[in-house]
Amino acid sequence: MRKGKPKKREILPDPRFNDTLVTKFVNYLMKDGKKSKSYTIFYKAIDIVGEKSEESGIDVWKKALNNVMPAVEVKSRRVGGATFQVPMEVRPDRKISLGIKWLISYARSRGEKTMVDRLAAEILAASKGEGASIKKKDDTHRMAEANKAFSHFRF
Repeated sequence: MRKGKPKKREILPDPRFNDTLVTKFVNYLMKDGKKSKSYTIFYKAIDIVGEKSEESGIDVWKKALNNVMPAVEVKSRRVGGATFQVPMEVRPDRKISLGIKWLISYARSRGEKTMVDRLAAEILAASKGEGASIKKKDDTHRMAEANKAFSHFRF
């Protein structure tokens, strides 16, 4: 068994916006260790978002990320041979990582030609409160609401 919890690694802020959340997003976006390519994709997508909306691209992205972050989720819990979906509040760090994962995964599954266009379109849709990533959040909330009766099984 471990003696103590491992330390959280510090994430350095990104070069353009000086924001650690951007770096975290880019790290999730990255494939095969191609970080500079991920930065390029993200920055181009933010520029496109800025052009298509009246606000700055980074503000729209933050708004989209806040819209996608879930407040509650369900976790499986076995009680006396039966498995219940127990609704639980989401920890703040998990909220961020779930929001980022959903934004990126649903951007990847979109139909646009390049990843830049896909990401920009998903960010714009999420900032307006629509799109696949928002639907995922709503489904998660609906599932938690439906299983509210099992909330006394919380651990």
